Amino acid sequence: MFSLILLLMMSLLIMVIMKKGKFLGNAKKNSKHSSPKLPPGPSPWPIVGSLLELYRNLPPFQWIDGIMKKLETDIACFRLGSVHVIVVNSPELARDFLHNHNAVFASRPITMATQHSSRGYLSMAVSPLGPQWKKMRKMYTTHLITPSRLRWLLEKRNQEADNYVSFIFNQCNKSSSSDGSVINVRTALRHYVSNVIKRIIFSKRYFGEGGKDGGPGKEEEEHVEIVFKLLKYMFAFGVSDYLPWLRVLDIQGHEKSVKKAMRILNKHHDPIIEERIRLWRDGKKKEREDLLDVMITLKDETEKSLLSEEEIKAQCIEVFFGMDSPTTSVEWALAEMINKPELLQKAVDEIDKVVGKERLIQEYDVPQLNYVKACVKEAFRLHPVTFFNLPHVSTADAIVGGYFIPEGSHILLGRYGLGRNPKVWGNPLEFKPERHFDCDKSSKVELIDPELRMISFGSGKRACAGIALGTPLSVMALGRIVQAFTWSVPKTLEKIDLSEVPNGLELAKPLHAYAKPRLPSTMYPIMLNGF
Repeated sequence: MFSLILLLMMSLLIMVIMKKGKFLGNAKKNSKHSSPKLPPGPSPWPIVGSLLELYRNLPPFQWIDGIMKKLETDIACFRLGSVHVIVVNSPELARDFLHNHNAVFASRPITMATQHSSRGYLSMAVSPLGPQWKKMRKMYTTHLITPSRLRWLLEKRNQEADNYVSFIFNQCNKSSSSDGSVINVRTALRHYVSNVIKRIIFSKRYFGEGGKDGGPGKEEEEHVEIVFKLLKYMFAFGVSDYLPWLRVLDIQGHEKSVKKAMRILNKHHDPIIEERIRLWRDGKKKEREDLLDVMITLKDETEKSLLSEEEIKAQCIEVFFGMDSPTTSVEWALAEMINKPELLQKAVDEIDKVVGKERLIQEYDVPQLNYVKACVKEAFRLHPVTFFNLPHVSTADAIVGGYFIPEGSHILLGRYGLGRNPKVWGNPLEFKPERHFDCDKSSKVELIDPELRMISFGSGKRACAGIALGTPLSVMALGRIVQAFTWSVPKTLEKIDLSEVPNGLELAKPLHAYAKPRLPSTMYPIMLNGF
């Protein structure tokens, strides 16, 4: 069907070309008298723009990256359907878009995946600029993820950090050798981060019974898989997002997959949320325990519920979308560090100096763990979780960097392009945490980059509102296992394979590494299981 539709499109294009006698051009082909011009880019076809080239040269990001390198530009315009998609790999231009013209580029596009994942744009991160976004943003930053709220939830996070270490320790002891074992690091990381989010939202570790070893059960594995699958579609270049009249055909099958994924998430989330709402409504629950209780009990000026049931369900799902950065980045960081043992040793030495060997890392240690933070930040730079950030949409015509940016344009900051830009970073393909220190080695390392030389948690009005949670979660995820275990390449391998998945940026194979406890056995917490 897709081939047939493409053939029909091509026929239409030929008729348009014969009638007009020439192609419609973009900035590179614009008249010399037009000022200012669109950013450079390939000449688009009528109606479909460059969609045919995009899908003929998969994966999309490689084609886009190749075009920009060929044009020797850090900003380019790709017309997809009727939408001007502006890709930015320059920190100066990125700051111009998000700092100097922040108000113009603070909206989000309407896409199939974000519409379904947000239950019709009821949540915060993907909602277009407007009253609903303002309401949810204010709720999130004023009531949900605040310093006082994070302190309130600290014990839940601490318990999961302990369980995380215990899970790996138990895996080590399962081996017939008392000298350690090969650990599936991806499973441990995703289980840890997912459990933290479940605990602070639902006060639960498991949707089902959980694994017998304290690890994820089949429900947790299904849930994590679906969250990552949904994220994939949210960052995809969907044909129907640029040619909306094709959405009814679902020619790529994306909408069918997204609807199925949402049914699975709703299966796990909705019964918990609906039961909790009933408990509060019937007066059987009177004290807040977690973020779900907070959202249910918030009131507006008239003392009515601030959030509807659908808004609560949408926001609960969206919080889980934040698990990709800590898990993927820390997995990459540890893989790189195992291949360079001297980097791993520097992190161990810092932890031993700051924390010692008599206790495990706590969140209050994070500000002092600059080298560990530099390792996480370097993974964000070199191995971003996605090629581009979520699109920013221009709400008016604008001039940025001397280029004309039409109203309705989608602005994609290149996480991959910025982090690997050789004009910004020396030896950009080398994993080198030291690059994030200033000349003064005592300077404080932060995971965000205000200069937008790389993207971690975004910037401007649409910056990630969960940075206050994401930073300690990421650093604890790496710091705890570096402190508690000695890591090395499994004996069957010469080094960790750092290949990326086809069409993606995560490790092609889940990280399996040899772990050996490095602390006295009394230092390892007992797994808190069964809830």
